Amino acid sequence: SRLFFTEISRGFLFHRHSRNQTNSWNRFQSMLDAQPYLRSRGLHVCRKDFAGFKNLFHRFLQVKGPSVEWIKIQRPPEDSIQPYDKISARGLPNNVANSLNKLVVVKLNGGLGTSMGCKGPKSLISVRNENTFLDLTVQQIEHLNKTYNTDVPLVLMNSFNTDEDTKKILQKYTHHRVKIHTFNQSRYPRINKESLLPVAKNLSMTGQSADGWYPPGHGDIYASFYNSGLLDQLITQGKEYIFVSNIDNLGATVDLNILHHLVSQPNGKRCEFVMEVTDKTRADVKGGTLIQYEGKLRLLEIAQVPKAHVDEFKSVSKFKIFNTNNLWISLPAIKRLQEQNAMDMEIIVNPKTLDGGLNVIQLETAVGAAIKCFDNALGINVPRSRFLPVKTTSDLLLVMSNLYSLDAGSLTMSPKREFPTTPHVKLGSSFTKVQEYLTRFESIPDMLELDHLTVSGDVTFGKNVSLKGTVIIIANHGDRIDIPAGSMLENKIVSGNLRILDH
Repeated sequence: SRLFFTEISRGFLFHRHSRNQTNSWNRFQSMLDAQPYLRSRGLHVCRKDFAGFKNLFHRFLQVKGPSVEWIKIQRPPEDSIQPYDKISARGLPNNVANSLNKLVVVKLNGGLGTSMGCKGPKSLISVRNENTFLDLTVQQIEHLNKTYNTDVPLVLMNSFNTDEDTKKILQKYTHHRVKIHTFNQSRYPRINKESLLPVAKNLSMTGQSADGWYPPGHGDIYASFYNSGLLDQLITQGKEYIFVSNIDNLGATVDLNILHHLVSQPNGKRCEFVMEVTDKTRADVKGGTLIQYEGKLRLLEIAQVPKAHVDEFKSVSKFKIFNTNNLWISLPAIKRLQEQNAMDMEIIVNPKTLDGGLNVIQLETAVGAAIKCFDNALGINVPRSRFLPVKTTSDLLLVMSNLYSLDAGSLTMSPKREFPTTPHVKLGSSFTKVQEYLTRFESIPDMLELDHLTVSGDVTFGKNVSLKGTVIIIANHGDRIDIPAGSMLENKIVSGNLRILDH
């Protein structure tokens, strides 16, 4: 295995410098063929992965300069981003079931819960009433299938990090009215930033080579979905569209108005790709936005922006909307573009530092970047409620609170809240890990009238605390603040030291 991987490394170096790249890949292919380790079930998958990586790596070496010329960027034409109200004003047909039976829900399930201090897939973290992200997703789709007597399946795109744990947990949904399928993202080698050679010494996922691999971003969905055979299977079953979203976006539920808009278009003008966008606030300045570029609707990510224009990109006045990563995509169009090798997505070069201090790069792509490849692509400016991601425990506090009510797996803002906006919550480093966060709240505070909450330091909350307006609680280093049970804090700053001891 080690000898084999040394040869691969030489192949990459050769591939980098030689004009005859075809010969380089032929050598690489013959090395794969010769490896006994791969003659098992994994041979076909490994070949597909390395073919995909070869293509990405080749493009990476060819790229010269930025992927966009700032001067060519134009605002999208008005009709290319439709307001949601205009889409929903058409109303729904009597046969909603016909539309739903053409739909597949796909959730991006490749991420781990490490940023929130959890082991295993992020989708298995409890977010509300002991329900995990995955539980809520299954409940939503089951509710649709029961209400309309339909067969909307759920597809999970796993990564090698999440696949095993996810498959174990899927057994609990056997008797739910949802067919669940899975497929795996590719596995690509991390590259040494200096030498541009693979870090892994062999194809193993354990030991020294464990850090040598990564899942290459959600743009990999098109190739992996196609290669898995599942895409063809679903087309054969009469499915026409997938609704793709991040599994940690609790606002990404199936929207019947958008679905009806898609399936009711005449054949020649069928919209093959819809990106849900929403109005940008100062909290979203890094989010990708839609632009018109060389006559096509295109996603512009902050990583593509020249340094001199980053502030302009972040401006709420120039770029007013951002991508929620809720996407509706035509299945036949994905098949066509894959078979024509016409799926073109900008490469995201993601630098990382491994535990030992080694600097590596990961070559990734984003699913929304393919919008320029599809016919009649459209942006729909949706309400902010369709973007409710849970990336931190600050987000978790919001969705666990009485700001939201839970019905059939879907969270909706409480009608008792007078303002439709969510409060700005910033919890300090003592709250970063879910387990520690949970020990600091005897119960989740009443937040119906909260605008802003900042908590820093060693702070705990008793039962039935109510927070209103702007509340800032800061325990200095070495101090601790216990907010007493039943407290009502309105427009208050609490600092210093407040201990409540058992009598």
